Amino acid sequence: MIMKKHPAFSFLRFLSFGVFGLCCCFNFSLIGQTPLTLQGALDIAESGSPNIQRSLLNIEQYQHSLRAERASLKSRFSLTLNPFNFSNTRRFDNQFSQWFTNEETSSSGTFQVEQPILRTDGSIGLFNTLSWRSNKTEIANFGENENKAFYNNLYLVLNQPLFTYNRRRMALDELELNYENANLDYSIQRLTLEKTITSQFFDVYLAQLNLDISQEELENTTKNFEIVKNKVEAGLLAQEELYQAELNFANAQLSVQDNELGLANAEELFKREIGMNLNEDIQLITELDAEEVLIDLERAVEYALESRMELKQRQISIDRSLFEMERVKSMNEFRADVQLTLGIFGDNENFGKVYNSPTSNPAVGLSVNIPIWDWGERNARIQAQEVSMKSQKLDLEQDKIQMRMDIRRAYRSVQTQMPRIAIARKNVENAERTYDINLERYINGDLSGIDLNQFQTQLSSKKIELARSLINYKTQLLDLKILTLYDWEKQEPVSPALPRK
Repeated sequence: MIMKKHPAFSFLRFLSFGVFGLCCCFNFSLIGQTPLTLQGALDIAESGSPNIQRSLLNIEQYQHSLRAERASLKSRFSLTLNPFNFSNTRRFDNQFSQWFTNEETSSSGTFQVEQPILRTDGSIGLFNTLSWRSNKTEIANFGENENKAFYNNLYLVLNQPLFTYNRRRMALDELELNYENANLDYSIQRLTLEKTITSQFFDVYLAQLNLDISQEELENTTKNFEIVKNKVEAGLLAQEELYQAELNFANAQLSVQDNELGLANAEELFKREIGMNLNEDIQLITELDAEEVLIDLERAVEYALESRMELKQRQISIDRSLFEMERVKSMNEFRADVQLTLGIFGDNENFGKVYNSPTSNPAVGLSVNIPIWDWGERNARIQAQEVSMKSQKLDLEQDKIQMRMDIRRAYRSVQTQMPRIAIARKNVENAERTYDINLERYINGDLSGIDLNQFQTQLSSKKIELARSLINYKTQLLDLKILTLYDWEKQEPVSPALPRK
């Protein structure tokens, strides 16, 4: 008995071989892939992420500023030279009503050592000025006078502000807070990056899993197609079963192609995020399994309140406000400045005899700023700053409350994951048994191809659900790790990430 082929049969066969060829091309391109673990992806992303690089630049900037401020607290040495000065001027003396001509030639240099005093915001300096001067004066009807001599002035100067805040100490403290805040920001960016990369890593993993499952479906469908084809040719099954079998075969091949395209797209997004070359082929490596992790909720909340970097940043913001309050209070302030100078002065035509008869030249000065009336400007600014500080403290308390809520929510979510995983595993086992049983029925001719395809689809969906359940558990544990800065899988605290030297 010769059976005629339905036109749709030929079209489906042509489509099947075309899709099969495309699948072979995709499989050939996967040869030579680079294995990549989650930790490897994080290492690549850390060196290529713009946010991480920006945080590192901020750290470097404040590090240089802090180093410069600390260097400014050390003794400063400087030398000022005036190697040559000459002038010839004609002047009128009002006292004697005479014109006179003055010619002066001089050379001088000043060596100074200045030391800031961090504790008092004052400064102390040692100065030594050595000069040589030649002065010639010619007065009409009086003749000419000339003097050539060396001069040396050695003196100590002490400057000290009174009744005001220590500006030098505050500047140093602010830079230290900025540097600490920049390091905290880097650590936060590092944890955020870990969450983002982990999520995209598992997205690619799911795409790979979908591809593996679709390839498994294709293998099973191919076997079923051969069985049906042989039975139809032997006259044991109706021609319609062959049409359905070939349609299932073509759909399985198209599913493989779609999943390969989906995997390629997911990989490109992932490689762009971590900063890899888009042309580099990768193969993700991970052990997707889950073991129940014991979590102490009270300990989690307590540890988070002690360790969360966002709370430390809030506290730094409040400390900055205290500095700003000091500046506001210094407006129109009562202030005094004291300057004390002690030194000796000597002059002589012979350089070696400059200090044969020195002259003491002490000096002391006091300047006082006394505010009288500012129309309430200072008090209004102080009140405005106090309101700002109250708002910041309120934000800190609200952050602590929100943090407790987030940790409890994450804890409850983690607790529900293991039962879901157990159910998902059971569903996979049941779907595998159901598929095997109905496959036997299909081979024996007791089940149609449409019904078998439904059982195959059910098995595939249950496998995906299991993978999603495992990934959800991993991501929930990661969220709890970020919220508490404690790795509950390893049962150890998470040290803040430090910038690489």
